[in-house]
Amino acid sequence: MDKSQDALVLLRQIIRATDLHDKHLSRMTGLTMPQLLTMQTLHINGSLTIGMLAKEMNLAQATVTSILDRLERKQLVRRERSSTDKRKVLACPTDEGLKLLKSAPATLQDTFIRQFADMHDWEQSMIVAALEHVSHILGAHHLDAAPMLDIGALDRTSENGVPEYLKSEQNNWKD
Repeated sequence: MDKSQDALVLLRQIIRATDLHDKHLSRMTGLTMPQLLTMQTLHINGSLTIGMLAKEMNLAQATVTSILDRLERKQLVRRERSSTDKRKVLACPTDEGLKLLKSAPATLQDTFIRQFADMHDWEQSMIVAALEHVSHILGAHHLDAAPMLDIGALDRTSENGVPEYLKSEQNNWKD
């Protein structure tokens, strides 16, 4: 097998591992990765405004609002007015949400972060450089992405079901 085939196999393994872990996480908790990370962020930081939560997670405010809507329907978070500034609405984990977090398995992202942190600086730099290069090769370097290992769509889709970030590429698919 040539080096390009080796690289494609490795990329596919990463994608599959992420997908399989997401499915396992969903079966165990009933949550998607973005939902679980939202819950973890609220647990670590306490009650936050939607804007502060979006900034902390490096996501768009609209995306966080959508995630919170689903978590609120599951009664895992609640929104309440700030006691000090009634204009502010805070997202807060419920007791049920905190209970679910305690039973949630470690995420693939947590495992990656822990093992990556244990590497030497030069190893970390090599991995980041290689991944940056792969991102450029695949034309993905211009895409907005949160620091989240998830293959599910965080972006809203357009009317025809094509994610907004792929609309410009859609014309290339007709060949």
